[in-house]
Amino acid sequence: MGALAGLRRTALTAAGAVGLGWVVRAIWEIPSAMGASAAAIAPVASGAAGYRNRQFHNIEPSVAVRPGSMLSLLVSALTRQGVGRPAGTIPLAVPQTPAAAADLAVTWYGHASALLEVDGYRILTDPVWSERVSPSALVGPARLHPVPVPLADLPPLDAIVISHDHYDHLDRDTVRGLVDGHDAPFVVPLGIGAHLRKWQVPDRRIIELDWGASVSMADLGRARESGDLVLTCTEARHFSGRGLVRNTTLWASWIVRGPVRRVYFGGDTGYTRAFAEIGATAGPFDLTLLPIGAYDVHWPDVHMNPEEAVRAHADVCAGDPHHGLLVPIHWATFNLAFHEWAEPVRRLVSAAHAAGTPVAVPIPGERIDPIALQPQVPWWENIRSAVSPPQ
Repeated sequence: MGALAGLRRTALTAAGAVGLGWVVRAIWEIPSAMGASAAAIAPVASGAAGYRNRQFHNIEPSVAVRPGSMLSLLVSALTRQGVGRPAGTIPLAVPQTPAAAADLAVTWYGHASALLEVDGYRILTDPVWSERVSPSALVGPARLHPVPVPLADLPPLDAIVISHDHYDHLDRDTVRGLVDGHDAPFVVPLGIGAHLRKWQVPDRRIIELDWGASVSMADLGRARESGDLVLTCTEARHFSGRGLVRNTTLWASWIVRGPVRRVYFGGDTGYTRAFAEIGATAGPFDLTLLPIGAYDVHWPDVHMNPEEAVRAHADVCAGDPHHGLLVPIHWATFNLAFHEWAEPVRRLVSAAHAAGTPVAVPIPGERIDPIALQPQVPWWENIRSAVSPPQ
């Protein structure tokens, strides 16, 4: 018995040491995960028209949180924090990856992470594969469903597009994995290059753009015989920051324009008149990816609600709500607000039906082909009964 007790004590001591080591490492990694300092970002950011007093600014007056909301926010945090969790297991689809990229398709991995196929090119948006969206591996919003596919199993990419530097859109460990496993360039708004350089992304793989600026696959030496594809950095109404200092890097939406097809990636944004301007100059779009979740009355300027997403789709489609296909993003994967888990998609489907806007809501991991669109199954209403993912 004495020997057995000794073995147990040794095992517990070893486990404790391993656990303590993991905690120490997690804490040690926080400064790196937070990214570059404002001083490192400023040399690139300072040349932008929207950059003044060491910060970027929205064109429309905006606040991240309405003044006087702190007490109400505290009450919501104490009483509604668990409301945004699903009632059951979120289903996953096994991603279908054809040998060659299609003329038009999208695979949604969750939140704002998606793989776009446009005229034979593959563009990855806001890839986040970590368990938490936080500088810490110990605390912060955790995944509500697993990643549908390992990062190493992604197909060859032509570009990786980032909308802004919040943790749920820019993740250090995912970036490092993409550096090791892929050769695609990172196309990002101004200032985010400093984060990437801190995480050992080679300069040759970083393209930083201001609103209105573009880069093409031909510019990057990656054009195909089928024609060129152009990525354009466009206005969004949001904010940035990975620590106490905000707005040192730019935030953006993106136009992905191939020889034939056009896609609009909204990233993370509040409703803005810029949508109509984008639609007038670059629309309409065959496919839009627009955020519908994490909205709240306390921050209406910087996150759209589902009805605004339907309106935004019509705006970027040159005023035509019936044109193209709307695929919702920025919901289901992380609990970042105080609404119910399925509320965003329920409201979206209702608003889209009223407007006559075509909508497809993929299961995480599902590939949507807008040209051969299948009837929508409301899988979000049936998660208690373990919906079988499409094969």
